[in-house]
Amino acid sequence: MSAGLDTRPRATTLDLEELTEMAWNGLIRVPHFQRPLRWQRSDVIRLFESIVLGYPVGSFLLWSRPAPAEQLKLGALRIQAPETSRALWVVDGQQRIISLANALHPDGAKDSRFALAYDLRNRQFIPLPSTEEPMVMPLPVLFDLTRVLRWFTTYPEVAHLVQQANEVTRTLRQFKIPAYEVVQEDPRVLQDIFDRMNNFGKRLSRAEIFSGLFAGDEAAKDSTSTLDRIAQNIDDDLGFGLIDNDTVLQAVLARRGPDVKREIRNEFGIEEKVGLSRRTHQPGRAIIEFPGEDRDTAYALGEEAMRRAVLFLQSEAGVPHFSMLPYRHLLVVLTRLFAHHPEMDPRSLLLLRRWFWRAALVGPEVFRGSTTGAIRFLNYAVKPHDLTSSIQEMHRLVERPEVPMPNLERFRSNEASTKIVLCSWWSMGPRSLATGEQFAREDLSFALQDRPTALDAVRYIVSRYSVPKEYRLWAADRILLPVTDGEVGMVESPLLNGPGQLTDQQWDEVLTSHCLDGAMIQLMRSGDVASFLVRRQEGLGIQLGEFLKSRCEWEFENTPPISELIMDDDEESVVGVSDG
Repeated sequence: MSAGLDTRPRATTLDLEELTEMAWNGLIRVPHFQRPLRWQRSDVIRLFESIVLGYPVGSFLLWSRPAPAEQLKLGALRIQAPETSRALWVVDGQQRIISLANALHPDGAKDSRFALAYDLRNRQFIPLPSTEEPMVMPLPVLFDLTRVLRWFTTYPEVAHLVQQANEVTRTLRQFKIPAYEVVQEDPRVLQDIFDRMNNFGKRLSRAEIFSGLFAGDEAAKDSTSTLDRIAQNIDDDLGFGLIDNDTVLQAVLARRGPDVKREIRNEFGIEEKVGLSRRTHQPGRAIIEFPGEDRDTAYALGEEAMRRAVLFLQSEAGVPHFSMLPYRHLLVVLTRLFAHHPEMDPRSLLLLRRWFWRAALVGPEVFRGSTTGAIRFLNYAVKPHDLTSSIQEMHRLVERPEVPMPNLERFRSNEASTKIVLCSWWSMGPRSLATGEQFAREDLSFALQDRPTALDAVRYIVSRYSVPKEYRLWAADRILLPVTDGEVGMVESPLLNGPGQLTDQQWDEVLTSHCLDGAMIQLMRSGDVASFLVRRQEGLGIQLGEFLKSRCEWEFENTPPISELIMDDDEESVVGVSDG
């Protein structure tokens, strides 16, 4: 049990003016183990609405301790923070503090989440418009009395609203937020508080708890691996997109032991652990296959195994980006497999690709719909010293008499079936409508960046408002087009305008790469949208069937590599061999 605090927390209040000044001057710091900023623009707007209405917005828990001089990143703000003997490190309240500091500072508008304004006419907070409007005051202006007066001098036509604006300004600047200040030298006590707050209040994810419990030294944060850094490294090097922290954590844990739901508070504290029953999979004490390993080693080797798994997905399985991965638990299982079997022969890779696509089609349904059950059973199928039996058992677990096919009549970029469809489209080598060049994986990565789904790389062909209602969710009206902003607007126009600068052959290649042809374009020109969609839907169905047939290879036996079938000479039967 922790020894507790040296002194009791000091209860205080901070008004918004004081809080923002401290943040802008580098006196507010965010510990490196804190979770990333999760709030979206709607959350920030609700926060400001609550302040103006006088509603409580919760309290802050701040850790008082010295801090070095450094370049801080606080949301969209870059702050040259001085060395100080008393900085306030945010234990609880990070989302609110960063949102307030950014939305009320002119530089915060670089991030669209914080680019906000106050609509004087309708008395509400709204996204900042692209052009300045007299009735819409940017929040950094509203927060500064001098700038408020200057605003009404510039726009005298709205001078009758100056009192209303002054009232909102005063409410914002003087709004008081309760805070508890903890003075404590031992960072382990802080981590204990962090853990307990999660259990008694708003729940954090397992990845956030794990990051807090095993944060490492604050002084070495720039060189210390974290779940965020693992995801960023893989994205930077492979362009796979940002893998979420919970998946990264599960992959790191899966490498070390098959049960990723084991108790994490003792992950690096107990050397010897007893295994689970292979028959029931009921926990006794979790299996740890790398006892004595420290946190940094586990992170480094976990990243290495995950990197191999991602390379397999991109080069062998044909999943170019994380947003197109049908199920995240498959990456966790692959990470465990590549951790124990980093080098695979071509036959094993082929069988693994076959398993991946069969497992993607089956999904967690075969495990009673539970991804937790899927991870557990599949992880236990991975045997550390036997690649062949591991892959054979993984295949056995996803066998199913009837395999469900993705539904082309329901295109939702966050659903597994649509992600499978998108992978099938990527396999066709989609080409630019403007240049005829085939898109590279880097184009897809650039278009999606850190997006959780592939929606930003998908365009409508025909305006959805021109499509009959019964066809609006069909895949037939979508096209995979990872172009830069401004290269193409509505896809319908360039398709109808024809090849442009391209030769007829190049244009045919472009259409084919998107499962289109001249007959379909002619239907669009005639205005027969329904017939166009029906015809393309049929073509997409054929293409999807061929893609899955080539990946799943249902008609082939899952025989292991030939090296596993050849017996040594001393093991061969000698029946019928003459002595002389």
